[in-house]
Amino acid sequence: MNKIPNRQAICDVLIEKANTDKDIVVLCSDSRGSASLAPFTKAHPDQFVEVGIAEQNLVSISAGLAKCGKKPFAASPACFLSTRSFEQAKVDVAYSNTNVKLIGISGGISYGALGMSHHSAQDIAALASVPNMRVYLPSDRHQTKCLVEALLQDEKPAYIRVGRNAVEDIYEEGNVPFEMDKATVVTQGSDLAIVACGEMVKPAVDAAAMLKEKGIGATVLDMYCVKPLDKEAVVKAAGNAKAVITIEEHAPFGGLGSMVSQAVASECPKKVINMTLPDAPVITGTSKEVFDYYGLNAEGIVKKALEILQ
Repeated sequence: MNKIPNRQAICDVLIEKANTDKDIVVLCSDSRGSASLAPFTKAHPDQFVEVGIAEQNLVSISAGLAKCGKKPFAASPACFLSTRSFEQAKVDVAYSNTNVKLIGISGGISYGALGMSHHSAQDIAALASVPNMRVYLPSDRHQTKCLVEALLQDEKPAYIRVGRNAVEDIYEEGNVPFEMDKATVVTQGSDLAIVACGEMVKPAVDAAAMLKEKGIGATVLDMYCVKPLDKEAVVKAAGNAKAVITIEEHAPFGGLGSMVSQAVASECPKKVINMTLPDAPVITGTSKEVFDYYGLNAEGIVKKALEILQ
C-alpha cells in the first residue's frame, strides 16, 4: 500500500532538480508542513521563500521572480490559492504569461472535517476559465513525478492540484505511459468510457475491473491534463462506447464533466453522465467517508454504469 502522497512526490522532484538548477525557487504561505516541503527547506534554504499567510503576495512575488528568470513553484492550500489569490493568478501570472507553477495542496475535500471553507470544489472551473492557465490533476505519485519534470522544461503558467492523502499506485515506477497534455488510456473496452482525473482515477480503474467481471468492457481515460483537455482521446473513447461517465472531486459546474460533455456533444453525441460532488456544502468527514457518501467510489461508478447501460 503506497504511503507517499503526491505532494511529497513534488517535493522529491524539486529537491533533486534544484541540486543542479539554482533558478528553481519554492515559495509557500506558512504551509511547508502540509505541502511536504520541509525537506526542501533543509536541502535548499537559499532557494526557499516563506511568505506567510498571504496567498495574494505569494502569487505576485512568484510572478516577479519569474520575470527575473527564476522558476518559481508556489504552494498553498488549494482552497485559498484558487480563490483568495484568483486575481493575482489571473493578472500577474496568466495575463502576463509568466513561468509560475501554482501548486494547490490538499485539494478537493482533503480537509474534509474542516468543511466548505477549506474545500476546493471550484478550482478547476475557476482557473481553467483563465486564458494561458493550464490545469493538471495527477492521479498517483509516479505520474506526479513525470508531470513536475515536464513542467520544469517549459516556461508557461500552470496550476497543479494534489490531494492531502497518499493514493494507491496506478502506474509502476519507471514505467509510466506519460505524454505531456495527452490523456492516458489505462484500460480499454467497447461498452463504456470512463473519464477521470486526480484521485478519482483509481476508483475508475477498480470499477472497470468490477464491470469486466460482469461482462462489460470499459475504457478508462486518466485525464490528468484537464486543461488543455485531450479532446481527441475523449472523442475516440466516446465514439467507441455506448455511453460516457465522468468522475471528479469537484462541483457539478465548469469542471472535467462539463468539458467532456462539450467535446462529446460537438463531435460524437452520446449519453454523458457526470459524477461530481453536489451543488451544496459537502458533509464533513474523511475523504473516504465523503467519497462513499456521494458514491464517488468504484461501487458508485459500477452502479451508475449498470443504470445507463440497461
